[in-house]
Amino acid sequence: MSKSRDLTSGSIRQHLIQLTIPMIFGLLSLVAFNLIDTYFVGQLGEDQLAALSFTFPVIMIIFSLIQGIGIGATALISRSIGKNDREKAARETTDSLFLAVALAGIFVVAGQLTIKPTFRMLGASEEVLPYIVEYMQPWYWAILFVVIPFVGNSAIRATGDALTPSLIMFFAVVINAILDPLLIFGYGPFPALGIGGAAYATAISRGMTMVLSLHVLNNREKLITRHIPSFEVLKGCWKSILYIGLPSGISRMITPLAVGVATKLLAQHSAAAVAAFGVGTRLEFLVSSVLIALSASIGPIVGQNLGKNNFKRISSAVKESTWFAILWGFILSVMLAIVAKPLGALFTDSQEVVEYLSLYLYIVPFSFGFQGVVLIINSSLNTLNKPIDASLLVLAQNFFIYIPGSYAGSELLGVSGILGAIALAYVVGGIISVYWHRRTIDNLQKHVHVE
Repeated sequence: MSKSRDLTSGSIRQHLIQLTIPMIFGLLSLVAFNLIDTYFVGQLGEDQLAALSFTFPVIMIIFSLIQGIGIGATALISRSIGKNDREKAARETTDSLFLAVALAGIFVVAGQLTIKPTFRMLGASEEVLPYIVEYMQPWYWAILFVVIPFVGNSAIRATGDALTPSLIMFFAVVINAILDPLLIFGYGPFPALGIGGAAYATAISRGMTMVLSLHVLNNREKLITRHIPSFEVLKGCWKSILYIGLPSGISRMITPLAVGVATKLLAQHSAAAVAAFGVGTRLEFLVSSVLIALSASIGPIVGQNLGKNNFKRISSAVKESTWFAILWGFILSVMLAIVAKPLGALFTDSQEVVEYLSLYLYIVPFSFGFQGVVLIINSSLNTLNKPIDASLLVLAQNFFIYIPGSYAGSELLGVSGILGAIALAYVVGGIISVYWHRRTIDNLQKHVHVE
């Protein structure tokens, strides 16, 4: 039985809560997935932990394009559901899955051929590089198992059901947590695969969630169609998905590219700084999961209400979300400053890594709320069919502030200067995004009134 929810009526705050809480659970599962990998790989040594940190920006670039397809699918499907056109929603879901699989194939081939040059460009040393290869070779093959449930879960969320995708993600964490120590260290009949074992654990756990996601889409939501469309229908659907998904995916690639630049600059100072930054970015994802979940909740709400041209509800949802994000960010900054050093000691025995991680937690977290605002506005603009606007905001934030600020900060203040530039980019990006969204809503309302 379908668990779709009508988001065009009723309390906006209640809808936000009902969508966000399960998404928080799901995102925490995703963060736990990464932190579990980080914990077990960290037991192998500092070089292996640094290798895992180097892989993070590259993996995020790939995820960015996959997320772009998911965002495009969510926007289209939620609008169709808002218009009560379930048949069109099924067509859009099926075509988005095929498109995502095609992209995954490209990533597998390109990734396998470019591992060493890519990570040398990011500043990986010859001591760390073999561990990166050991991890990324099996990880690239696992992309197919990652992309299908990711896009499938986006389609399920478009219906207003955030709980089922979260449960699927949690299932992946449980399987990964069981397999990680078995495959990394080699207990019982399992071989000791080292850092590569973490990648194999990812492939197996994601493959199992792929089966679950497809089952829900096909059997419960009836959002997979076996009808073969004409070329024109297929092209039109892919074009609509890519119109939103491609700019969104590319803009999401910009952030990990900026993280890659910061990683390279940190590598010039210390391998310990790179290891700490890798842990810090994962912790950022963990503590900001509420804001990331909130930004994901905006998509279905905006999409369904856009289907009925209800801009007042869209503005109210975004306004409530942005104020909450800023408050949440300030609360997090105080909490993380208090526990910075004991928290770092949980991940590594290296005192140097702990010191750099503490520095990160003293400087960056106060800006997390403003970055949450960027994510919320970005999600809304994409669903409003303004992907270029959303992309330009992210582009400006990273290429005008984050990257040049990181270079300047590195020269002037070293590691602390790089971290300060990241915080500045988050704050300025959030402020500009709020202004831009208000302007967009006003223009859309005028256009509807003219028509």
